[in-house]
Amino acid sequence: MSESYQVIARKWRPQLFEDVVGQDHLVRTLKNAIEQDRIAHAYLFVGPRGTGKTSLARIFAKALNCEQGLTTTPCNTCDSCRTITGGNSMDVMEIDGASNNSVDQVRDLRDDVRYAPTQGRFKIYIIDEVHMLSNQAFNALLKTLEEPPAHVKFIFATTEAQKVLPTIVSRCQRFELKPISDALIADRLAHIADQEKVDVDREALLAVARLAQGGMRDAQSILDQMISFCGNKIAAREVEEVYGILSGERIREIARAIVANDCATLLEQVDAVAAEGRDLYRALVDLQAFFREALVEGIRHGGRSERLGDEVAPERLTRILEVLREGQGSVMHGLSEKINFEIVLLNAVEAARARAIDTVIRELSDMAASLPPEEPGEKKKPALSAGPGD
Repeated sequence: MSESYQVIARKWRPQLFEDVVGQDHLVRTLKNAIEQDRIAHAYLFVGPRGTGKTSLARIFAKALNCEQGLTTTPCNTCDSCRTITGGNSMDVMEIDGASNNSVDQVRDLRDDVRYAPTQGRFKIYIIDEVHMLSNQAFNALLKTLEEPPAHVKFIFATTEAQKVLPTIVSRCQRFELKPISDALIADRLAHIADQEKVDVDREALLAVARLAQGGMRDAQSILDQMISFCGNKIAAREVEEVYGILSGERIREIARAIVANDCATLLEQVDAVAAEGRDLYRALVDLQAFFREALVEGIRHGGRSERLGDEVAPERLTRILEVLREGQGSVMHGLSEKINFEIVLLNAVEAARARAIDTVIRELSDMAASLPPEEPGEKKKPALSAGPGD
């Protein structure tokens, strides 16, 4: 039984364009390219981990080599589709850029592209983490990438586009994959849980999505672990305990204490959070997300945010966010995580209490404008001058 088990991230890997979540702009472009027969010779997929780069590359390869013909909906049943899905197609080579980064290996690839495909229409090279190739390897690939044979397509994937040589990027069609929103991740996980006969409440799914930070694969792996821990019923409280994260209500309480300058409550909360063994760095990240959402909400609603329960000036929230951001490094790498976390939060209180100089000037200007105007015949009182003995 254990030999046939597949983790959720592999079992539910997208097999069709319609299965890809949160990358509608890229899916639409690739489907249009197939329908209009405007298929480029090289593509570069850029985005954070777990957002669908290699999955899209595989689906695109199946769409180009499906035995039914060029199609936006590969059948997934023909020999070509099945071998690509299984990763053993002779016409679709998946190459790990980290372990195949030498110039000799790229020269072998360059020699191999001359041969026609054995089964499909195209010979497709999918190079994952392409930024790991050496400069010599990139240079060896340049000419082939610029003028490849008609039967060859390249699909590059990377999490660090800035490390890819500009001469390589300029020869590709570049697509940016964005982090997937928490709501979309939660919706997809809800579908998977329903198919797997697992009862998961919405708050638990949103907690998993927050932990994944925009990556669907990470979210599926976390869900898999929670099923192993909890069985067929998962609650938000259990996700928080396993991963040491704070509940949304706890984050709200800490945020409101910061805005209210309530240092006593703040220190009590930190003591309780630390005693429970929660991840303080993760708590700081969640606090930033909370204040950022409150800032956006306040801007949209004239300074009032339901999250904070009162009207808070946007500049106050901006200063708080700046302090929290600057404190990330000390909480992550400092000697005492708890002490550094307390200092960051107390600094945030001071930032919330301080008033920006431009705000003070604006208020003084408003006060001056509200004073009654001087009468035309009224003389100004002379300024007091210091006496001779002063």
